Amino acid sequence: MSRSYDFQQVDVFTDHIFGGNPLAVFTDARSLSDAEMQAIALEMNLSETTFVLPPDDPAHAARVRIFTTSTELPFAGHPTVGTAWVLARMGVIPPGDREATLELGIGPTKVTLEGPDGQPETVWMHQRHAEFGEIVEDRAAVAEALNLDPGDLLPDLPVQVGSTGLPFLYVPLRSAEVVDRARLTSTGVANSAGARGVFIFASEPGSNRAYSRMIATMGGTPWEDPATGSASGPLGAYMVRYGLAGPGDKVEIVSEQGTQMGRQSFVHIRVTASEGQPGAIDVGGGVVPALEGRLVLP
Repeated sequence: MSRSYDFQQVDVFTDHIFGGNPLAVFTDARSLSDAEMQAIALEMNLSETTFVLPPDDPAHAARVRIFTTSTELPFAGHPTVGTAWVLARMGVIPPGDREATLELGIGPTKVTLEGPDGQPETVWMHQRHAEFGEIVEDRAAVAEALNLDPGDLLPDLPVQVGSTGLPFLYVPLRSAEVVDRARLTSTGVANSAGARGVFIFASEPGSNRAYSRMIATMGGTPWEDPATGSASGPLGAYMVRYGLAGPGDKVEIVSEQGTQMGRQSFVHIRVTASEGQPGAIDVGGGVVPALEGRLVLP
């Protein structure tokens, strides 16, 4: 007897279809094995696919597993935001509830909904406080890996690993033109720093805006992501920490990502700051429906 599984595909961190980062959400993944989830994610061929399961704690909305085409992730941004939006539209997150908790691989993760009941206009994901790790001192090697000159890197700011659950290597560049011109030719610098991707960005101090790209280095061949919520939280913390955003104790930042690859996205970041040091982080954005389907398995 065949088995069927409904899914919804949405575009995340955008207000229009064919923008943002696409996500497939399988709304009832009970009876799917780990191997089947991985095979389905490969079949969908998106950066991530999520699978919704009953929560371990009945006080939570759902358990959510996140798969790339090659591996399972404990945490990711646009899958969390997009899945929460789908669950609100389905009523799994009850109408009137403005907060819910999803069980991810890193543990319970709170989301906040803004907008009409069942039709949220913005979904916010609460992230851990950012942790900053290794500073890469060999800036020439970083520039070479990005097919840039050392002078294209913004001076006086570190190339550094940051994480709220997944580590990324943050590389501040002089301008949006340099960001667009960069080409990752080697994953060695990111891999040696333990990062899952290279996040390059440009920002005018005090503008509270960034022009960004994220090139993932996990899984062998580098690939670019049009909107990366898990990397945007540490980006906001980096900008607050090094004076690119602020002032104030509640800093709001917008990161434009994916423009060069034709999937313009706007990731909104809220950072609570104290004496210029970042604290609590929320990452959010809009979600729009793209298509619905049904997968049939033997």
